[in-house]
Amino acid sequence: MSSNETTTMQAIIQESYGNADVLHTAQIPRPEPGANEVLLQVRAAGLDRGTWHLMAGLPYLMRPFVGFRGPRNPVPGLDVAGVVEAVGEKVTGFAVGDEVYGFGRGTFAEYAVAPADQLAPKPKNLSFEQAAVVPVSASTALVALTQVADVQPGQQVLVIGASGGVGSYAVQLAKALGAEVTGVCSPAKTDLVRSLGAQRVLDYTRDDWADGSHHYDLILDIGGRPTISRLRSALTPDGTAVFVGAEDGGKFSGGMNRGLRGMALSPFVKQRLRMFVAGQKTSDLEQLTGFIEAGQVTPSIDRTYPLGQAPDAMRRLEAGEVRGKIAIKP
Repeated sequence: MSSNETTTMQAIIQESYGNADVLHTAQIPRPEPGANEVLLQVRAAGLDRGTWHLMAGLPYLMRPFVGFRGPRNPVPGLDVAGVVEAVGEKVTGFAVGDEVYGFGRGTFAEYAVAPADQLAPKPKNLSFEQAAVVPVSASTALVALTQVADVQPGQQVLVIGASGGVGSYAVQLAKALGAEVTGVCSPAKTDLVRSLGAQRVLDYTRDDWADGSHHYDLILDIGGRPTISRLRSALTPDGTAVFVGAEDGGKFSGGMNRGLRGMALSPFVKQRLRMFVAGQKTSDLEQLTGFIEAGQVTPSIDRTYPLGQAPDAMRRLEAGEVRGKIAIKP
C-alpha cells in the first residue's frame, strides 16, 4: 500500500435517482482496493451514456442490479485514467506509479478503485483526459464491429448516431478495419463526423439513409430509434444490423424490446439482427491501444469539466449537445 495518509477525498455523489440535479459534491472516505483491485489517483474520468442511465435509474429493469431506491454505489463514473496509488494483495502486473486507463467504480472522484483485469497501460500518445474518454464507448464500438459483426475490408458500414460517444469511435474503427463508412448525425455535427473519416455523411433532418439508394453490409444503430423494417430495408440481403443503443421505449425497458424483437426475428431471415452487452476487459483495451498508438483512432473531446461541474456536463449530455466525448477532471 502507498504511504499516503489521505483518508478522505472529494467526490460527486447522489443519494437518489433523477436528473443532473441529484448530483452534488461531498467529502467522503477514500476507498480501499480489494485483493484483486487497484486504487487509482484519478487524473480524469469520462462521461458516457451508461453513467446517465445509472444516475437516472432507467430503465427500471436494471434496478435489481444497481439499487431499487437509489444507487448502491453513490459515486457515479465508469471511465477512468489515472496513476496507480495502491494495489491489492493478489494483483500482479501493476505497480504504484503506473499510468493506466480502463473501467473503474465511482470515478467521479479524486480516487477510485478498479478491477485489475479491467485496466491497461495508458496509450503513450494520449493525455489523461483523452485516455479517460476511451474505455466504455470505444470498447463498445470495437466489440460491435469485430466480435458481433466481424466487419471485413471493403464492406459498407452505416453508423447511425455517428457524432456521439460510441459513434465517434465506430466511424474511426470501421475505417481502420478497411470498411467504407457512412455516418448519420445532426446538421451541426456533420463536420465532426467527416473529420473522423466517414466517406459519406448524412444529415438526418434532410437525408434518408433508407431511401434505397445505398445498401449496407453492416448498420450500427446507436440512436435506438429506427424500426426493424426500416433497418432491414437498408441492409444487403445478408447484411447485419447491430442494436448498440436503446434510448427510446419507455421507463421500464428503455427500448430493449426492439432489440429483443430483432433477435427473435433473426433466425427466420437471412439478415442478422443482433443486440449485445459489451464486456469490460483488458484485452479490448489493449486492442484499442494498438489502434490509438498507430494513429488510427483519436478521442474527440467536446469539453473538459472540473469535478465540481459534473452536473453541468451531465446536462449537456442530456441535451444532446455533446460532439464526441466529455472528460471530467478532479
